Amino acid sequence: MYESSDLRKGLKVEIDGDPYEIVDFQFVKPGKGQALYKCRLKNMISGIQFDRTYRSGEKFNHADLDEQQMEYLYTDGDEYHFMNTATYEQEAVSAAQLGDNVKYLKENIICSVLLFRGKPIGVSLPNFIELRVLKADPWVKGDTASGSSKPAEMETGLVVQVPPFIEEGEKIKIDTRTGQYVERVK
Repeated sequence: MYESSDLRKGLKVEIDGDPYEIVDFQFVKPGKGQALYKCRLKNMISGIQFDRTYRSGEKFNHADLDEQQMEYLYTDGDEYHFMNTATYEQEAVSAAQLGDNVKYLKENIICSVLLFRGKPIGVSLPNFIELRVLKADPWVKGDTASGSSKPAEMETGLVVQVPPFIEEGEKIKIDTRTGQYVERVK
């Protein structure tokens, strides 16, 4: 159980049955009266953010969150299926919950799945992922200007700007946090 004096940025609490993360926090002590805690909360299921002010002495429940390593198995329509690597139980995550992470998912990749009361609410990908280039324009002689790049389509449908020497069929490493090319994989 948390008290309002324990509130800080990044803390995860349960309010009205939903998990919330404190995105921004400000302590205000007016000249007269109780201290106030102004928070910007983000619903971890829907992503909706709002501001709320709490007085000192208010109590909050811990959010019942659990993070587990799971392997991505397959897609079935709008659902993406993951298997817990320890218990072999499977969980389905919707495309809406995954957001832009869908473009990085490749079969057998290990991800961290965030569970709230045993139900998946979010997926964290590894920082780097290796994907095969499916389609890339050929390198034209004379395209040697520094900083030049070309778009390349990966096997998952993701389009990344790559250096001109990258060809179709090659494997490249991509930073999932920024969506940028890192290096060629041999």
